[in-house]
Amino acid sequence: MKNLLVPKGAFGYLDNRKKYTALRTLLYFLISGGLYAGGILATGSNKNLLTIVAILGCLPACKSAVNFILFMRAKGCSSALHDKLSSYDDNAMTVFYDMYFTSYQKNYPLSHMVLKGGMLCGITEHPSCSCREAEKHLEQMLVQEGIKNVTVNIFSQEDKYIDRLSRLSDMQTKEHQNREGIINLLYSISI
Repeated sequence: MKNLLVPKGAFGYLDNRKKYTALRTLLYFLISGGLYAGGILATGSNKNLLTIVAILGCLPACKSAVNFILFMRAKGCSSALHDKLSSYDDNAMTVFYDMYFTSYQKNYPLSHMVLKGGMLCGITEHPSCSCREAEKHLEQMLVQEGIKNVTVNIFSQEDKYIDRLSRLSDMQTKEHQNREGIINLLYSISI
């Protein structure tokens, strides 16, 4: 059976989460509405225990609705960019797609990222995303986690990013001592 959820960091993750949270939200609201209607049909009034259960059931439904709105605003990697970058998906680099980082001030949608040694590179397709601010945000998160010696570069131009990827794939470097920590941090600070 095909996995229904695309894992975080894989191509199509954000689109998959949009569909999943939409269905989950609809289901939660249908369950609450069904409980409320069932209570009214059974007792002839809304003054019953099922009304309270239905109201409490709206809490996870509303939380799911907020998640749905968040995922609807997020844009993932385009198919055209994915086709250009799929040749760099090898074992020498750790590859991430559809990474959407949030901060108190701004959001940083990164379509594609790679980690090789102490280099973390990414590209954004969104003109409103400031590459320098995204770099600073990721560097700050790495420092807060106690991870040092990681260079972060974010690009907005495809040709420069592809050039960097080709240089990274040719480069012989050893794995960063805290590679798993970097990967876990990236997953934990992205939606």
